[in-house]
Amino acid sequence: MKMQPKTSSIASTLLTATFALVIAGGASAQTAAPTGAMPPTEQQGDVSFVSGGVGSDESTALRQARNQWPLSLLFTGPGSSYVSDVQVQIANARGTGVLDTRSHGPYMLVRLPAGSYTVSATYSGVTRKQTVNVRGNGSARATFAFPGAR
Repeated sequence: MKMQPKTSSIASTLLTATFALVIAGGASAQTAAPTGAMPPTEQQGDVSFVSGGVGSDESTALRQARNQWPLSLLFTGPGSSYVSDVQVQIANARGTGVLDTRSHGPYMLVRLPAGSYTVSATYSGVTRKQTVNVRGNGSARATFAFPGAR
């Protein structure tokens, strides 16, 4: 009895395995979160923060991360449009500044200790202030609405 080479059987098995890996990889890529969607975290003294949200992937990532940060800020303009490049200053209950920076987009998430803070946000020459009480992750949220640019 003469033996037939098994190359066609091996090739068929390899092709099937490769196809299964490609299909599985495509399925996991569709369910995975977009990489790099979250802007980089910045640090100023003991306070870490992240700001951005100009693109849809980044704004979605920041909205989803709000509950993991003690303070969430949103900056809007006329007609609830989003604004960026807002000067943000945060002072603790004693009036000591703990953060002084500019936002890179309409969302800013801030990690700071529990307590009472005054947040000042300035956009196009207009300053808005709010007092926030931070108690834990996602506990404090503030929206700052600004009129149209002068």
